[in-house]
Amino acid sequence: MVSNSDVRKCPDVNRPEYAFIGRSNVGKSSLINMLVERKGLAKTSATPGKTLLINHFIINGEWYLVDLPGYGFAQRSKESRDRLKAIIEDYVLEREQMTCLFVLVDGRHKPQKIDMEFMEWLGENGVPFAIVFTKMDKMSRSAGAQNVAAYKQEMLNTWEELPPVFETSSESRAGRDELLGYIAHLNASLHNR
Repeated sequence: MVSNSDVRKCPDVNRPEYAFIGRSNVGKSSLINMLVERKGLAKTSATPGKTLLINHFIINGEWYLVDLPGYGFAQRSKESRDRLKAIIEDYVLEREQMTCLFVLVDGRHKPQKIDMEFMEWLGENGVPFAIVFTKMDKMSRSAGAQNVAAYKQEMLNTWEELPPVFETSSESRAGRDELLGYIAHLNASLHNR
């Protein structure tokens, strides 16, 4: 694992990187641990906003899973929020190896302004991303489907087409194969270029 707060100090190798980001307490660490099948690889915490660095984990010697700090954590000082915002923006906009940014959204909620604005910003900057709905096991299937549909509808107000969408649960491991399959597909298409 390599951790730092400066995009210029990220690993100097030409391997694809798949970064995970979301609001504080969206279940990012739990999802990462479920994906790689290692409890405690990414630190889970009851206190939101624990990830303060860019954390690189090498997977199968082939690609990096990157754990980014969360966005929109209101209980930090303005200086701390600005520093995290700069870390995120520098990585997302400058890191050439970043192949796809997975934006984690809590599936229990209706579209949140902060998530919509963040995705809008990604679109304006041409950043390739996918949406990962987390905690889909925490409500009925129909309630989850309604929330996902609401997000899609909200996005279609300004987007011509939607990014890939995944529905996951760290508890039931739902969505794991689909996410890893998508990463494998992107890796294969990079390899064939």
